[in-house]
Amino acid sequence: MTHPLYGRLRPVTPYASVLLADNPSPMTLDGTNTWLLRAADSEACLVVDPGPDDPEHLRRVAAHGPVAGILLTHGHPDHADGAALLHELTGAPVRALDPAHRLGGEGLGEGDVVAAAGVEVRVLATPGHTGDSLSFTVGDAVLTGDTVLGRGTTVVAHPDGRLVDYLASLRRLHDWAGEHGTRTVLPGHGPELPDLATVTAAYLLHRRQRLEQVRAALELLGPDAAPMDVVRHVYAEVDPALWPAAEWSVRAQLEYLRG
Repeated sequence: MTHPLYGRLRPVTPYASVLLADNPSPMTLDGTNTWLLRAADSEACLVVDPGPDDPEHLRRVAAHGPVAGILLTHGHPDHADGAALLHELTGAPVRALDPAHRLGGEGLGEGDVVAAAGVEVRVLATPGHTGDSLSFTVGDAVLTGDTVLGRGTTVVAHPDGRLVDYLASLRRLHDWAGEHGTRTVLPGHGPELPDLATVTAAYLLHRRQRLEQVRAALELLGPDAAPMDVVRHVYAEVDPALWPAAEWSVRAQLEYLRG
């Protein structure tokens, strides 16, 4: 059944509204959040994560333009595959850390500031979920892509994603929130969250607990246990449909522990 918010532009903060893509799954939750950023007096907008290659969704996004630019938090298909068609529909440049995902636009990386549509978007490098993961700050909010989700926890997409990088990115976001005060989380999937510092602290605790569970599994199963055997042991309470994704995280955890 289609989510009741699909196709409706929903204001979330003074500078950010969200348009939900119709691609729900165990991995994408209700679907991909496509974020539109603009000041109240701006006709133009910046689009963050156009979502999948879904012409109906992308036409809806374009209709809320004009689109001044398209920014990608990372290159996974559920976030980035729609960028090419949205670029065709609007002529807006696509900016990303990975050159493979840029279309008519410059690169995007740590410390960059994108000024358009009456807003300033600042770029934080937050690798770990993937090697090219970025977060964006605007006003009193942070767009976190898949680094922090609105519900549950994310995977470390091994081998591109690395746990050592992911833990550093979570600490970086936690410390950044401590320096800048309460910040709303605008995630790539799921509902917005009120406090970045609180959620990153919970994510760090969860990762520490999972690492201890993996250590315990290796003691029981042996140091050379296969990743999926570790998944069956550690993620026994998780829907088996998610085990392939859990295996990515387990491989990343094993690399971390053995490295």
